[in-house]
Amino acid sequence: MCAKSIMFQGTASDSGKSWNVAGLCRILKQQGLKVAPFKSQNMALNSYITDDGKEMGRAQVFQAEAAGVAPDVRMNPLLLKPSTDSESQVVFMGRVLKNMSAVEYQNFKPQLKDKVKAVYDDLAAENDVMVLEGAGSPAEINLNDQDLVNMGMARMSNSPVILVADIDKGGVFAAIYGTIKLLPPEDQKRVKGIIINKFRGDESLLESGNQMIEKLTGVPVIGVLPMTTIDLDEEDSVALERKSRVKDDTKDLDVAVLALQKLSNFTDFHSLEIQPDVSVRYVLNTSELGKPDLLIIPGSKNTNEDMAYLKAHGFVEAIQSLHAAGTQIVGICGGYQMLGTEMVDKHHVESNRKVQSGLNLLDTKTVFTQEKTTTQAVAKRHDQVLYGYEIHMGETTLGSQAKPFSVITENNGQATEREDGAINADGSVWGTYLHGIFDNTVWARQLLDQLRHKKGLKSLTEVHQSMAEYKEQQYEKLAKVFKQHVDMQKIQQIIADSDTDVRK
Repeated sequence: MCAKSIMFQGTASDSGKSWNVAGLCRILKQQGLKVAPFKSQNMALNSYITDDGKEMGRAQVFQAEAAGVAPDVRMNPLLLKPSTDSESQVVFMGRVLKNMSAVEYQNFKPQLKDKVKAVYDDLAAENDVMVLEGAGSPAEINLNDQDLVNMGMARMSNSPVILVADIDKGGVFAAIYGTIKLLPPEDQKRVKGIIINKFRGDESLLESGNQMIEKLTGVPVIGVLPMTTIDLDEEDSVALERKSRVKDDTKDLDVAVLALQKLSNFTDFHSLEIQPDVSVRYVLNTSELGKPDLLIIPGSKNTNEDMAYLKAHGFVEAIQSLHAAGTQIVGICGGYQMLGTEMVDKHHVESNRKVQSGLNLLDTKTVFTQEKTTTQAVAKRHDQVLYGYEIHMGETTLGSQAKPFSVITENNGQATEREDGAINADGSVWGTYLHGIFDNTVWARQLLDQLRHKKGLKSLTEVHQSMAEYKEQQYEKLAKVFKQHVDMQKIQQIIADSDTDVRK
């Protein structure tokens, strides 16, 4: 029997669709239902590797965690990873198809429609309820003729739609009215409810506006969600604007992350952000560097271009000076590649630069390959087991002045033995291809305590939560807030009626 369904679409990007999906997934899980999230097409540089080595967007990963199921690439069959301002890498069912311009991709969409529908039907057959997420806004009237992710997907799945609007951006009622009225009449009928998100203050002040928007559109406001302190992974680059750029002076340790132009997987540092003694800030220019205890060069979707950006804006000399002054320097994935002496791109995988020098802080050389490495990995560093995942298109070799950071012992559940990363002689510079490495709580705490000792501070002895435990708490909080502020009876009725003609 095919699953029932409900879909969340937004008046704009970053309106809160992903959180609404996660909250409802957790509530349905609590009710004992088998539930799966689904977003047909994602555009994001934050991605994840499943247990079988396939790449998908991070939002569907935390939604799957909220639903209590393992992330499955079918939950996000299409992933677009911008590599330049006009081109994206197109990933379908976890594997790279090719790089395409926006126009090329728009023309390619008709070939994907039946495939996306088949993936959805396959996943839906295994679940009681599917909770779908749109992308951006359904009112992109210049693109709607080939839409696969908003009303196009709602039609393919026969899903009723809840429209999520962000009041924090201002103009919420105009956004709601404009979004609905720009839709074709048949699609307007699919919209069964409105949720206003990120509200601050006295909700009674909205009542008259809610009544008027219902009268104008025929769609009721079924919930007003407050601005909250719930802390979930975020994948949208817009979320970087909310990240701190200044040090929290109440914290003992200062960790600076370079906000690269093509920064990917900034979720790697979420586990550092929740540490009680750590201030994590994102640095846009050299004047913001300061004197951090730890400087992290993160992953990049275009390492060559980001390296060129660092050179052009004075970062190379500034980073080398910080290292000389005692700051520990760490590189993750693309950041690890930049730490080396040279990057070679003879196949023009990332840019027209065939050879480019790096930061010269590690004795390593990277050659970009045409095949993408995507694996869940288990590694061993000294006597500790570390878990993470790899997403990269380069192979790095070590010179005589560098030693491997760790040894990979397992790839996608298969035993192996290969070196990962590099570390210099005194341990002041190291890099790794492992995303999620700071989620290894015990190891990360030891690293942070080493930084504390360097400053004459004692280790923190209290037991700290794992990232998994922390996330579970956040999902439960999110579900509680959703139930308190959204008409769940209305939501349940919308789901119950989803196997009928939702346009009535």
